[in-house]
Amino acid sequence: MQRRSLLLTAPALLAAATLPAWAATPSAKDLPVLQVWKDPSCGCCKDWISYLQRDGFQVQVFETGNTAMRQRLGLPQKYASCHTALIGGYVVEGHVNAREIRRLLAEKPKAIGLSVPGMPIGSPGMDGPEYGGRQDPYDVVLVQPDGSARVYQSYFRQ
Repeated sequence: MQRRSLLLTAPALLAAATLPAWAATPSAKDLPVLQVWKDPSCGCCKDWISYLQRDGFQVQVFETGNTAMRQRLGLPQKYASCHTALIGGYVVEGHVNAREIRRLLAEKPKAIGLSVPGMPIGSPGMDGPEYGGRQDPYDVVLVQPDGSARVYQSYFRQ
């Protein structure tokens, strides 16, 4: 009888175990405002902002460049990109995917934030028709308080 009970309750236990991670992911109405600092003429920054808005993020844009803000927020230069954002107390540097921003806000790790260093083709905002469908592999890194980083999510890698 115990084996039968276990077989009948296992699916419910599995569902319950995965529910907290799913339930903790912020919905669009629960997301804090994403503040973005960028150069006024940067087209890929505009594309990244549009991408996030389509995903439900409310975005406030500052057309003042991002270098000074990146330094003020304590993100090391080696993780730099063309725009710097702040959401929920975390820095988001460069062409970070919406999914990873939501994950960051749900998990709340002790970190400075996320970065996609440089401007990899195929990342959000760097994926327009002018790139001919090209998708370079890249990593979203979680930048630690000591300035080190670890891979948070890889894209387009085999």
